[in-house]
Amino acid sequence: MTVAPTETESPPSAEELEELDREELARAKKEKIGRIVGMFVFPFLMVSMMITGYLAAMHAPAPNNMPVAVAGPGAPEFATALESDQGKAVDVRVVGSDAEARDLVFTREITGAVSLPAGSGGTAAVYTAGAAGASQSSSVGQVLTAQVVADGLQPEARDLAPLPAHDTAGMAVMFMTTALMLAGYMPLSLMLSSAPELLRFRRFVPLLAGWAALTAGLVWLVAGPILGAVEGHTAEVLGISWLAVFAVGSVQLFLSRIFGPMAVLVGMLFLMVLGVPASNLGMSIYSLPSLYPVLHNFLPSPATGESLRSVLYFGGNGLAGHLAVLAVGAGIALLATLGLDALKRRRNPDAAPLARTVESLLPGPRPRTRVHYALLAFFPLAMIGMMLTTMLGAMYQPAPKEMPVAVVAATPEMAGQVVQGLDQNMAGLFDLRGLTDTEEAREMVADRTISAAYVLPSAETPHATLITNEAAGMSQQQVVQTVFGQVAAGQHMPLETENVATLSDSDTMGTVSMYLAMGWIMSGFLIIIVGSTAAPMVMGLRTLLPILAGWSLGMAAVVWVIAGPIVGAVHGHFLPLLGVGAVAIFSTALFTTIFVRVLGMLAVLPVIAVLMFLGVPASNGAMSIYMEPEIFRVLHDVLPMPAAVESARSILYFDADIVGTHLTTFAFWAAISLVVVAVIDRFRPRKEVATATADVES
Repeated sequence: MTVAPTETESPPSAEELEELDREELARAKKEKIGRIVGMFVFPFLMVSMMITGYLAAMHAPAPNNMPVAVAGPGAPEFATALESDQGKAVDVRVVGSDAEARDLVFTREITGAVSLPAGSGGTAAVYTAGAAGASQSSSVGQVLTAQVVADGLQPEARDLAPLPAHDTAGMAVMFMTTALMLAGYMPLSLMLSSAPELLRFRRFVPLLAGWAALTAGLVWLVAGPILGAVEGHTAEVLGISWLAVFAVGSVQLFLSRIFGPMAVLVGMLFLMVLGVPASNLGMSIYSLPSLYPVLHNFLPSPATGESLRSVLYFGGNGLAGHLAVLAVGAGIALLATLGLDALKRRRNPDAAPLARTVESLLPGPRPRTRVHYALLAFFPLAMIGMMLTTMLGAMYQPAPKEMPVAVVAATPEMAGQVVQGLDQNMAGLFDLRGLTDTEEAREMVADRTISAAYVLPSAETPHATLITNEAAGMSQQQVVQTVFGQVAAGQHMPLETENVATLSDSDTMGTVSMYLAMGWIMSGFLIIIVGSTAAPMVMGLRTLLPILAGWSLGMAAVVWVIAGPIVGAVHGHFLPLLGVGAVAIFSTALFTTIFVRVLGMLAVLPVIAVLMFLGVPASNGAMSIYMEPEIFRVLHDVLPMPAAVESARSILYFDADIVGTHLTTFAFWAAISLVVVAVIDRFRPRKEVATATADVES
């Protein structure tokens, strides 16, 4: 047999080599542009989605078709009057007996009920369930009590499921649910970018089962034995937590097959942006837009939160339905993933495996496989542990501690006697000080030097007056109103309340300033975290600083547009909010750069811990710092998040009176961070920065 001679391939010509070089350079340039664009697009979408979702849902909550029941003689007439007075705020039904009304409240089919007495006059029972939601219980209680009083009856409040003493604000379930959602979706984004081989179905499912068990144990350990926010029901809590993490991880696996790296945004949309308001944990779904009661029926965050609430506070009532949501969701997601994988194999049996886009969570080369996998597990475990320890630890037992309040009397001696008497009965709750000038006290309340002023009767005013500042914080206003209302009642004195700064109709809870601040802080650290992996070629200081300046101004404007024209939570104040927001974003980004230089992607842990997990409780936004552990009062004066919240609040309600002080805080953080980054770049070899600079210059 003869073999045909083969032609010897000639080497490529100079023209062909030059063409190949041009194509390679074009591909490299296109990839570089794509990475730089991605550096801006991802944090822009995440911040915009989070701030729009939270502000749109929660900037001005009000009762909306809140289901209530009326029982007893005259119930139809009472129900008609209630509907006439409250309109769409309530959805009233008439039930046949007191027992039925109580059962409906306990099973959470309704939010509250009134049981009317026989005959005219008498006492009407107002039933609520505090463990079904503190804000919901308070809101429906106020609505029903007002109607009872209008009908000439004496209201008697009865809480059929009170919150326990170890979790007086009902925060344990909310933060446990948030931690479990993080445990479910966060590892998927890490695996997709740095260990895609773990996402093969047969490998991932057993890993997910073990991971769910590990994180369920961690959540129970922190919330229960360590903090004491949860007592008993260990097996039930562990089982629900396992199922929640497994279900969320299963759905996120399916989403990653469809959306790839963008699956983290889709997951956050349903788990956090829509899931948190729809969970009925922090705020009643019947005080939000009508979309959220619908979402409450099938999203994993509500199913998890209501399952935990059911076993902890309601003896397991209603548990089965919520568990079914999680189990069915997990099953459908896994089956859909199997089907999608089979379809992809049929269409392209020789498809290449997913490539890694992040080689290591640490700076430098990729570590050994076992070390890398250990870091992948450590990252979300640390995040969950820090979030629960700091935020739940700060807020699950709110109570006034040395809250500054003035007592105003005609003479210093009288003021001193009242202060001494109140101190004996309320030791440690308030930092009481005596004054003799009502106008001075009013000014101190207005400038937030003190939380309130209790003015004793005088010859001109025969009643006591409580001067408060709603815009400075609703939680502290509610506390002083409750406590000093009881003080006045004990002294048999009528009490009138004066509010020196009211919240706007578009910010009825006073949380808009906190969401503005969150948008600024998130914009600052996300641009650096994403940029360090997506576009390391622009992370050198000379290139980075002008980029950050433009980004800071741009995102400050975006946050204002969302809060103002889009949502309607803010009216005006564009220039001051733009300026403060830009400074906050810029300083936060520089602070984040320090840790990115040293820790790579693991920089997320210390950055989130300082800016969010410690910053939010210390911000005086969601809860008064005088109702939390004392350390947060110290942190309030130094951290960026409190500076951002107080600056926004000052601009919105107090003519920017203390903005200068907080700008100094931002300037300090920015200056120190800039110096530290410059020192790191000077003395620590950073090959990637040198390469990046060369790339940019070329």
